[in-house]
Amino acid sequence: MTDKDDTIAAALSEDDKAFLASLEADRGMFQQIGDTWKGPLGGWAKIAFAVSVVLGIGLLALIWQVAHTRDPVEHTLWAIAALAVLVMQGFLKEWMFARMNMLTILREVKKLQVQVALLSEGKD
Repeated sequence: MTDKDDTIAAALSEDDKAFLASLEADRGMFQQIGDTWKGPLGGWAKIAFAVSVVLGIGLLALIWQVAHTRDPVEHTLWAIAALAVLVMQGFLKEWMFARMNMLTILREVKKLQVQVALLSEGKD
């Protein structure tokens, strides 16, 4: 630890230390996905997740169609549809993971705010 970390740790009360320790806990992917379902965009995140699941099931059906179609034109159309669904699912997942990253960054900023506030209280 650095001198700044030691100073911050010394300024923290037991409640504050417990709060920061709870923020330090490693959160898995599923907990982070669950976190995106809360807050002002939580409804949209739930819809995006549901649509992503539906697109995944549809993608499997399209891949099955591509594998079992013999007509070259029909085969090509099924393959194009599968690629389109794959791209849509990719965009949805990109949005979901960007939201997860944003919430992780906000969590870290909040942690820093608490530490700075507690440090400034200790110097008064």
